[in-house]
Amino acid sequence: MTKDASPVPATSRRAGPLSGTARVPGDKSISHRSLMFGGLASGRTRITGLLEGEDVLRTGEAMKAMGAHIEHAGDEWIVDGVGNGCLLEAAEPLDFGNAGTGARLTMGLVGTYDMKTRFVGDASLSSRPMGRVLAPLRQMGTQVLDAVPGDRMPLTLAGPKHAAPITYRVPMASAQVKSAVLLAGLNTPGVTTVIEPVATRDHTEKMLAGFGAAIEVEVDGDGARHIRIQGQTRLQGRDIAVPGDPSSAAFPLVAALIVPGSDVTIANVLMNPTRTGLIDTLLEMGASIDILDRRDAGGEEVADLRVRASDLRGVTVPPARAPFMIDEYPVLAVAAAFAEGDTVMDGLDELRVKESDRLAAVARGLEANGVACSEGEASLVVSGRPGGKGLGGGTVATHLDHRIAMSFLVLGMASEKPVTVDDARMIATSFPEFMVLMGQLGAAIDQD
Repeated sequence: MTKDASPVPATSRRAGPLSGTARVPGDKSISHRSLMFGGLASGRTRITGLLEGEDVLRTGEAMKAMGAHIEHAGDEWIVDGVGNGCLLEAAEPLDFGNAGTGARLTMGLVGTYDMKTRFVGDASLSSRPMGRVLAPLRQMGTQVLDAVPGDRMPLTLAGPKHAAPITYRVPMASAQVKSAVLLAGLNTPGVTTVIEPVATRDHTEKMLAGFGAAIEVEVDGDGARHIRIQGQTRLQGRDIAVPGDPSSAAFPLVAALIVPGSDVTIANVLMNPTRTGLIDTLLEMGASIDILDRRDAGGEEVADLRVRASDLRGVTVPPARAPFMIDEYPVLAVAAAFAEGDTVMDGLDELRVKESDRLAAVARGLEANGVACSEGEASLVVSGRPGGKGLGGGTVATHLDHRIAMSFLVLGMASEKPVTVDDARMIATSFPEFMVLMGQLGAAIDQD
């Protein structure tokens, strides 16, 4: 998405039932890490199912700028890595566009190298605070040579000649902070430890182990996870088949639940327990979701989901579930708009520092389309209207946030009146096939 291009609004409207089989793009978290760890490993990594969205491709370009060789051949991505500890200083700034995951994880990866690395991004990424990642890196010896006030991008990191291993207790549930510290530990002598009081998505730990890292996880008596990684060990390239992204599957899934008469199957969806919070919540709301053919794919569980239109009821979502569905709250709020009664969501602090202030963006979008809701500092209560009577008719400010755009296009598929989002270009960052896939299922979306 170019910075100077004009916005491209999109409008969705109620059409007939959705039906058919959908295959969503590869998981975004695993795709980012596949390119990063493949680029850092010795030997060759072959990746199938990679999410070819803008965010992931920015991570690939960053790894290429630091010495990895990456090429696209047919349905494979082939990565020849540099070897752990052998990244090169990039000649130009690393431009991550809108990719917060790529930027934060790469800060951890390069933060303990004795070199300078400049990070830049688009307006949305440049507005997001990086301080929670930079704080542990500073403890390991990384210097922030320059940054926009508030530890925002553009910023430049300079690593130490000899990084220091640390034990770091993550102050708030964040897979990105945990991962950044573990990646910094890869180039640090000794053992780096991350203590995670609340479990978050565990792809970094699983995938690093698969690449040969010396990493172990222990759970203490209080349920906190102690993750230890031995630095300066050898990583070895491997083959990776990326499963379907549950965060992308959330959009056709919720659409099928709220559009009357719908019957949709979503194939090959990642079912890692740290990623299934939305499915768990929707099942509690009365959703008809059949989990079919559970199977193993490269160490991760996947399944097919058959989803049928359902009469939903409001629930109270446990705050402890937030780390397992943090990206899915916007589309959950859309599902809640069609449920009987109130849906209460709490523990949403993390939504304030995503691609946009997602909590505020969701609340304003719901209000613009006739949905009653109440926004707290870290909470949202949505009062549903079964059947969507009277809903829609508004224009939603997306704030360059792909998940806000897709969530409210789903709202328009079931509301009485059409729903418009002010810009749909950024959907390509995570789900480039969204418009085509939803159209093939029977949705009606027009782009200006």
